[in-house]
Amino acid sequence: MDIITSHINADFDSLASMVAAKKLYPEAELVFAGSQEKKLRDFIEAFKPVEIKRIKDIDMSKVTRLIIVDTKNPPRIGQFAELISKPGISIHIYDHHPFAKGDIRGSLEIIEEVGATATIFSEILKDKKLQPSPMEATILCLGIYEETGSLLFPSTTERDLLAAAYLVKRGANLNIVSSFLRLGMSREELDILNELLRSAKEIVSSGIRIKIAKASNESYLGDAAHLAHRIMEMEDIDALFVLLRMEGKILMVARSRASELNAADVMKEFNGGGHSTAAAATVKEESLELIEERLTRIILSNVKPGKAASDIMTSPVVSIKWDSSVKETETIMTKYGVNVLPVIKGAKYAGLISREIVEKALFHGFGKSKAIDFCTTDAAAVSPETSIREIERMMIEHNQRFMAVIEKGNIVGAITRTDLLRTMYEEFLRRSRLDKSDAGEKPSIGRNIAVLLKEKFPAEIYSILKLAGEIADKLGINAYLVGGSVRDLLRGESASGGLDLDIVVEGDGISFAKAFAGKLNAKIRTHERFGTAKIILQQSAVSSQQSGTPGTVPDLRTQPPESPFVKGELKGVVESGLSPSLIKIDVATARTEYYESPASLPKVETSSIKKDLYRRDFTINTLAVKLNLKDFGLLIDFFGGQSDLKEKIIRVIHNLSFIEDPTRAFRAVRFLERFGFKLSKHTETLIKSTLKLDLFSRLSGSRLYEELLLAFSETEPVKTLKTLSEFGLLKVIHPGLLFNNEVESALQSMFETLAWFNLLFLEESPDRGALHLMALLSALKEEERNAAIERLAPPPRVRELITKGLTQSKDILNKLPSNDPAALYHLLNGVRLEILLFSMAQSKSKQKQKAISQYLIELRKITPLLKGKDLQKIGVKPGPLYSKVFSELLDEKLSGRLKTKEDEERFVTEKYLI
Repeated sequence: MDIITSHINADFDSLASMVAAKKLYPEAELVFAGSQEKKLRDFIEAFKPVEIKRIKDIDMSKVTRLIIVDTKNPPRIGQFAELISKPGISIHIYDHHPFAKGDIRGSLEIIEEVGATATIFSEILKDKKLQPSPMEATILCLGIYEETGSLLFPSTTERDLLAAAYLVKRGANLNIVSSFLRLGMSREELDILNELLRSAKEIVSSGIRIKIAKASNESYLGDAAHLAHRIMEMEDIDALFVLLRMEGKILMVARSRASELNAADVMKEFNGGGHSTAAAATVKEESLELIEERLTRIILSNVKPGKAASDIMTSPVVSIKWDSSVKETETIMTKYGVNVLPVIKGAKYAGLISREIVEKALFHGFGKSKAIDFCTTDAAAVSPETSIREIERMMIEHNQRFMAVIEKGNIVGAITRTDLLRTMYEEFLRRSRLDKSDAGEKPSIGRNIAVLLKEKFPAEIYSILKLAGEIADKLGINAYLVGGSVRDLLRGESASGGLDLDIVVEGDGISFAKAFAGKLNAKIRTHERFGTAKIILQQSAVSSQQSGTPGTVPDLRTQPPESPFVKGELKGVVESGLSPSLIKIDVATARTEYYESPASLPKVETSSIKKDLYRRDFTINTLAVKLNLKDFGLLIDFFGGQSDLKEKIIRVIHNLSFIEDPTRAFRAVRFLERFGFKLSKHTETLIKSTLKLDLFSRLSGSRLYEELLLAFSETEPVKTLKTLSEFGLLKVIHPGLLFNNEVESALQSMFETLAWFNLLFLEESPDRGALHLMALLSALKEEERNAAIERLAPPPRVRELITKGLTQSKDILNKLPSNDPAALYHLLNGVRLEILLFSMAQSKSKQKQKAISQYLIELRKITPLLKGKDLQKIGVKPGPLYSKVFSELLDEKLSGRLKTKEDEERFVTEKYLI
């Protein structure tokens, strides 16, 4: 016998899921595990939609398969819990609640975190083309609408909406749905609601406001969840627990808007369950007062600590010594771009000094006075454990824009008004998402993208990132994934194969990298001076993984128990093996930088993640993802990078960006072309201003050359160089360099020639950067060309190639024979591949292009089949003659007159032996 059942005190989602399951298991019997809600009983009595057997009529010894819907909690399936451990019983589970400790496990588990289990079944029926009848569609709709609060609860997903639409299309009667799920309140419900409101007691824990409300009405048989929803709408609280005595039992309903309190965890203590934001339980034979006392204790033990100063502070903090002059203080403020500096006396915090005070002191002639003479010594300060709410109160009451975080007299961090506002805004958005369903995009600030990391990154990369967070936690530091991998992930790109990862650490990056490489059994190169390291991990087949070869994915057998590699997260790597490729991990200590002069190389110092991201080029490259396990996947966006990614805009972070590093202008164009983005108007204006100030002349040629190479490799060079010309940036290379029709034609021809060469699938890899530079400079006069090459300062090898290629290509094109393969071979043999490709691109003659093509594809591979020993065997004596013989053999083969080895032997015999 197959049994389909659900939880005790069954609701419409239970019935809907059972009815849908019956279509999948047509021979199964529908049996309620216990009681049902009053409105469900009324519906069954009115419509008698299906035959439902009583549990007392079931012979438990005959049950061979148990199909459980809308729950996985053993106590919630009543007597059927006895079957869970019975041998020979197959268990299938369909549920929309996440797994919790102690839940039933089955041979088939369909668990999806959607608003209702009815949604899961609606999708299954649609996929299997098991079309529900109008009544079945109505029951499924009742399940979805009830469980999602008529699609208004925060747990509602897009899938619930689509499922409801599908059911309406299949004939669901919304009049029936609305009559059983009315939103209005009866007089009896209003009386109970008033009692709940009057009895409500508030608990505050870690800044979280929680209310417990209780009422008793033995005759009430309505929906307690509906009442809880109404109270949450009326009260400005973070969580609510309703205790309602009815029919000799206590029904508990939990709602939570706070991530610090999981409603399902609390209800689990009463053998209930649900979601983190909404859960329920039923308790029998206990008084309301005792339940309330127990509930209070459980709530307090389940509230996770909220954010504290240590979670949002910037560290380390730039400070000034107490005896530094006011003028020196101004210099430090300008160098690091800050408006407030802590003043340090010895190693201890002494006070704060602001830019406003410094400027006034300088105005009055106190530039040589000591900083401590003008600092505020009684400014409010906090400890790392101070709650965000307390910091908020102190900053507002003291009108303070900078809060020092002090531990044992030392300053360990700083919180600015911007830090606090961002935290408050994230909290506001989080609450907004919990308070109402939004079919549009969720606000991106405060977003966690752990799921996205798991979906888009290969399994081994995801596990490596988890391991990085684990190591950071053990070392007591913060680690972040930064750079292009985060940007491209949010652009929707999937990572595969070899991947470069950039990790920034707030703390000792070298120590972290060594510990990380040790866990990975990988090769590592460190740069102690800069606080950076490079870890190279070789992905390889199973055999090399298990042999413990340095630089491979580690042997799982040797990893400590807490390592994610042991938890099966790299299971796919071991079972299937990997195609050989490298994972390169760059680890850096979080740094800040300043420029002593425009276009110079920056000076860097240890700093915080916020300062580290601020030193980057564009907002879209300032995104970071926290890797520490507590906040794994938390997206960090201080500068609006997500917004600019969405709007497809390249925007600099601050107004001096191009002045400090003019190469960023070339980078801006590269990203513009690579991603199909556009420059913000302000960014365009700043590029033009930098050109007017002639700051590009201070830029070293090698840095300019490197940016051009990246543009040639990552974008379509013709478009990129055209855009550079439109912004006036080609003149940085040489004033006479113009993107005219001649240059465009040369570049386009070069691009097409390389595309043709790629289709040959040869192992050779020409220097594409040098080829595009040759095409770009081809229209310049020799003197101008040499000046441009001098300006770019390429490596000597490349410089020689460009110079030689521009002159030799002309000579090649002038001498190309018309119909003589041997002459063609001897003209082109020994010429560098790049020069041949450039010559082919430069030629306007199809015949000459075809000739070079013939050499590259056919002629250069031709060699005599005869060897020295063959000549000796047929009677040619060894000596200088061999060279002549082979040369003539080659010419004959090139001309097509010798096809086989026998032809060659005949040619040699007739010419030299007869």
